[in-house]
Amino acid sequence: MKYCFPSKNLFILFLLNLITFRTSAQEKGLDDRINEAFTPIANWWGALVLHDFPGTSIPTIIILLVGGALFFTVYFGFVNVRRFHTAIQTVRGKYDKLDSQQTRAIDLEIKGDIKDTNLDESQQGEVSHFQALATAVSGTVGNGNIAGVALAIAVGGPGATFWMILCGLLGMSTKFVECTLGVRYRDVGKDGTVYGGPMYYLSKGLKDRGFTRIGKFLALTFALLCIGASFGGGNAAQSNQAAMQLVNSFGMTGGSARTIIGLIMMAFVGIIIIGGIKRIATVTEKIVPFMALIYVFACLYIIVSNFSFVDDAFGMIFSQAFNPKAGLGGLLGVLITGFRRAAFSNEAGAGSASIAHAAVKTKYAASEGLVALLEPFIDTVVICTMTALVIIIFNGDSLVFDYGGIGGKVMIDGVAVEGAGITAAAFSEYIAFSGPFLTLAVVLFAISTMISWSYYGLQSWMFVFGKSKASDLSYKILFLIFIVIGAAGDMSAVWTFSDAMILALVFPNMIGLMILYPKVKEELTIYLSAIKGK
Repeated sequence: MKYCFPSKNLFILFLLNLITFRTSAQEKGLDDRINEAFTPIANWWGALVLHDFPGTSIPTIIILLVGGALFFTVYFGFVNVRRFHTAIQTVRGKYDKLDSQQTRAIDLEIKGDIKDTNLDESQQGEVSHFQALATAVSGTVGNGNIAGVALAIAVGGPGATFWMILCGLLGMSTKFVECTLGVRYRDVGKDGTVYGGPMYYLSKGLKDRGFTRIGKFLALTFALLCIGASFGGGNAAQSNQAAMQLVNSFGMTGGSARTIIGLIMMAFVGIIIIGGIKRIATVTEKIVPFMALIYVFACLYIIVSNFSFVDDAFGMIFSQAFNPKAGLGGLLGVLITGFRRAAFSNEAGAGSASIAHAAVKTKYAASEGLVALLEPFIDTVVICTMTALVIIIFNGDSLVFDYGGIGGKVMIDGVAVEGAGITAAAFSEYIAFSGPFLTLAVVLFAISTMISWSYYGLQSWMFVFGKSKASDLSYKILFLIFIVIGAAGDMSAVWTFSDAMILALVFPNMIGLMILYPKVKEELTIYLSAIKGK
């Protein structure tokens, strides 16, 4: 399937702005010129994606995310809670034997398959349940867990943590829906390569429901947005944060140091992503548990060392969730801040994770949907909450800095810091070697995110430009170049644009989920019946 994107207005506008600034500001660095040229586009795009729902001060995207997640949670009988144990057992491999058993009559009756045509579906796929989960988690567990949580608390106070946790719990149901659909509607090439994700369930699934044109349009829109997000938020922004952290930690100066770091990261990531999803999964299944465990262990050390303050921290989280301090934007402001940061962190509703989950070896689509619901729990409910507790224990009731900092910036010891700087200050208060530790965490988080997003972007690229070796290679070369550009540059407008592009994935994806959710019910019935009859 190959499409051509008809509108080139944004691209032309970007080029015109870039040429203008190139001729009028030769004395500025390349990163400054790109930043200035891209600022009008970034501001316009950010305002468009994060626009308020008419008649309210609530962003439309928040209503879509929370409303959709709440609906799925109720419709599927609180699958995020009731099937949590089943999800754990599935990722452990307890039900793997089901994939080698002959398809039963109930499967054929519900799915409408022709008898004897899907008996070998367990052979389709490239990775295990755990590898698919590790790959998807590596795309969500990233620097947002370090910087994003700090930003939410700085802006919305401790109460924002409550809404982050709630959004994470509800997001588990959304992840279940989108990743089940990712497996059900995936394509498998003659060589066994799997192609899946929203691009496919939007086009194929909506065609089955009689919405062929709408499905093609939504699928193409998603693919183009995902390509942009993979180059920006999933790549350049990550390499930039990693390079900045390394430069600051080792006291290096000058753009050349960051360029060298970018080249080293490019070589390392290139070796991994050129091997495809199997090599990506092999790496992420080792990196993700390691980095998550060391980060959680460090947080637990601080929390346990200050155990007497934990009840006070939780008390502030719950009380200020409904009764925030003056100057923090009120209840609605704190709620939106928490939900927005959680959405950035776990990407539930964006559909990106279903691209990785589609590559799993299984004939039961709902089995992978259940595995996927563990992601928001790991990312938001566990890791983000621990980060929040560390920061709240550190700051208490505004002991170090005042909550409600404009733009997320707060003053610590007379210095304005934001994001990861706040988390770093909290860690350094309790752990002597926190500097090298956080540097390692930031770098590992960045690399794992880049690896996963390279796969998401490649799948979208090949959906638009065709499945060929030339298409595969051209995307990977561009992706690796953006690692160096991100490491060497300081293009804040590009990062703003990329973040908004990731959130923009929600619009086409959620439309598809709200039309196709009955198919997920069928798949869940099939899988649970198979488990009972095993």
